[in-house]
Amino acid sequence: MPLKIDPRDRKLLLGSAVVFILLIAGAVIFGGDAGQRQEAPSSHSTASGGAKAAYLLLLQLGYNVQRWEKPLVDLPKTATVILADPMEAPTREERESLKSFLSDGGRIIATGMFAGTFLPENDSVPDMLLGMTSKKAAAVSPSAITRAAPEITIAPQARWPSYSAAYSLYGDGDEIVVVKYPYGRGEVLWWAAATPLTNAGLKEPGNLEFLLANVGDTKAPILWDEYVHGYREDLGSSVAHSPVKWLLLQMALLGLAVVATFSRRSGPLSAPVTDVRLSPLEFVQTLGGLYENAGTASVAVDICYQRFRYWLTRRLGVANNISINDLESAVRDRFAPKDDRFGAILRRCESAKSDPYLGEAEALQLVQELDEYASRWKLFEGRRKEKAE
Repeated sequence: MPLKIDPRDRKLLLGSAVVFILLIAGAVIFGGDAGQRQEAPSSHSTASGGAKAAYLLLLQLGYNVQRWEKPLVDLPKTATVILADPMEAPTREERESLKSFLSDGGRIIATGMFAGTFLPENDSVPDMLLGMTSKKAAAVSPSAITRAAPEITIAPQARWPSYSAAYSLYGDGDEIVVVKYPYGRGEVLWWAAATPLTNAGLKEPGNLEFLLANVGDTKAPILWDEYVHGYREDLGSSVAHSPVKWLLLQMALLGLAVVATFSRRSGPLSAPVTDVRLSPLEFVQTLGGLYENAGTASVAVDICYQRFRYWLTRRLGVANNISINDLESAVRDRFAPKDDRFGAILRRCESAKSDPYLGEAEALQLVQELDEYASRWKLFEGRRKEKAE
């Protein structure tokens, strides 16, 4: 008995199949060896932003380096771990494991915008605008590393405040891009970007000497962490952290489209649900509950901070993307000539909005501080009048 298909269903099925085939063809044509050419500084990647050249060079020079594709909680007691631009935030167990690892004498080289979240002491401030172009960074303090490389080339994705207790190694003006500090019997080295160890950045003057000075002894074990780039020992975990999962998702969507083609008119009829408009207080309570359950206090701080900056820069008549130093100067000239606390609050908000472990009490305090300034300077009065009209 031949299968009868409604003409409209046949069009939907054929359209879904064509879209699926085009997606697969595009992935094959434009993807190529994407797994080997991803821009993350992975020791497997041959892209300009990859780090395979640095890994192979360390091997040829006799360094005891190996790829690490296990969780950070399984680290050995003493080694040098390279965390090159981690793609995922650490878990609480991983952070505690790294603290113990450092206390026992381990060393960590952490690079990139969010690498500071892995460290026991972190004052780094992400700044995507800094990393748009590479720049020279000169040594600012004497050390074995700066003696080996007086100047390096780096495209910083973050900055470390100069007033921090960490020992500054390299900087460009007031922007510190490389620091180190001891922790227990171990040591932490933080870079603002992985540029010196990438395939493109390794050839820049001073970067190779800088990398070798950082890794230290040729006999000490060096673990190049690929777990943070999605590589896993078992096949299932690797697939879950690779582009293959998107291919499987496309196949699942095609299957759902086929099922929907034959079942969308055979299901039971039901009246549409009438939307109930919640009161403003219920909305606030619902949204607060979502943030509380998700543990994302940093998101709430980011929302309040961006709103505060928008209305403050609008009141001052300056650009919305003005730097904190310039914004602080404008506020001092206009509103608070003797307020030295305002700039510190803005910098803490910048740091807190990207901190996945920000506590609720600290987030509440930051939001209250911003609200206090907004109320004092009457930033939202114009907005309230617009709503009233």
